[in-house]
Amino acid sequence: QVQLVESGGGLVQPGGSLRLTCVASGGIVSMNGMGWYRQAPGKERELVASFTSGGSTNYANSVKGRFTISRGNVWNTVYLQMNSLKPEDTAVYYCNANLVTSYGSNRYRDYWGQGTQVTVSS
Repeated sequence: QVQLVESGGGLVQPGGSLRLTCVASGGIVSMNGMGWYRQAPGKERELVASFTSGGSTNYANSVKGRFTISRGNVWNTVYLQMNSLKPEDTAVYYCNANLVTSYGSNRYRDYWGQGTQVTVSS
């Protein structure tokens, strides 16, 4: 069973920082990429930041210059460093991984974490 385990969410004041961590595990054969999405109340889920196995990165315009996505010392770990947080960053943040597993066909599929709440408020 594939699992994406997230940590690092919480409550922070405007201008503060948080670092989110996601670790993927369970029958992973190949990873095409990993990333972070978020969904605020009344809004659609949007891509925040992502990277591919080739090292290219992509950021939402609203977070460029404030957020940084990076990979850990092991290939299945990804971080999201969030600086200069704003109230509009408040959302549930989801880890995403595009994976081929040992259980199914040799096709890449999307897997999701359970979501972690980030609240930016004074």
